[in-house]
Amino acid sequence: MTEEFNPDVFTLIDEDGVEVQFELLERAEFEGKEYFALIPVEKNPDFEDGEYVILRLEEIEGSDEATLVTIDDDEEFERVADFFDDLLFDEVDYDESAK
Repeated sequence: MTEEFNPDVFTLIDEDGVEVQFELLERAEFEGKEYFALIPVEKNPDFEDGEYVILRLEEIEGSDEATLVTIDDDEEFERVADFFDDLLFDEVDYDESAK
């Protein structure tokens, strides 16, 4: 059986060394940095339904590679989370457009 390559699925390793697959919801630049919003591919007890994780793309010093890292700064995380919430879940008020 051949495995299909899916560029929108990322395998991440958690702090316990467990591999978890995440699907890309959105990738966006915000305040000059690149961020990824990811949701677990399979049901995961660490995540409620619809809950997603936001990671920042960070260049690996001295290399051409990059890695996804958690956002440790609470203020940065709040700004980015608000940005993604607006981007992903901004509701369109169809009644307003009909006026």
